[in-house]
Amino acid sequence: MSVLYDFSANLIRRIYDARISDQPVLDMETLFPDGRRFQQAWPQLREEALTLAKQLHAVPRFHELMASQAEISANDGIDWRVFVLKAYGIDIKKNQAACPQLAQLVASCPDVLSASLSFLAPHKHIPRHRGPFRGVLRFQLGLSVPRAADGAAAAVLTLDGREHRIGDGQAMLWDDTFAHEVHNRSDAVRIALLLDVRRRGMPLDMTVLSRLLIRAVGIVIRFGQ
Repeated sequence: MSVLYDFSANLIRRIYDARISDQPVLDMETLFPDGRRFQQAWPQLREEALTLAKQLHAVPRFHELMASQAEISANDGIDWRVFVLKAYGIDIKKNQAACPQLAQLVASCPDVLSASLSFLAPHKHIPRHRGPFRGVLRFQLGLSVPRAADGAAAAVLTLDGREHRIGDGQAMLWDDTFAHEVHNRSDAVRIALLLDVRRRGMPLDMTVLSRLLIRAVGIVIRFGQ
């Protein structure tokens, strides 16, 4: 299954790369203005996430949700746990009930295809990898981010060779088809909100292809529940 996923992802990436020129970090105001609503609500979203963190053992590891991602999730034996509220248009009602404020925000934003809370254990390293296609953008909001001795965020996202430190209440919209890795360089869990957001303004053929791919993934997820 992992070989099939890698082949499919590489093929889709080549198609999008040939049609859409992009930068690693994108303008949120232009491509996802609703991101500011999540950012403004971050203290409340943080409280919901911290409540979940009290029962972190009940939150699945990422590779338990997607076996094809074991190479980046189970690579070092350190936990990366992900609490999914929505996956490619499919609502996870039980999880949404545990985070009502986040669920309400997600429901009010039609461009949000997926939403999850990411719990990165101390010293966890997610190795370098790329997302599958440019029809979806990644929004990241820091909810509970440990700090380094200099006061900067201790969890580092290295995107296209450049380090980014997304601290509490800070947000970034980025293209995860660029090579990236994450390292929690601290002794505390880093909690972040991750949204997959529909890309607007693509050429018509890429828009149609994206709709088909998103629908196909949603069908797979629905039948896998």
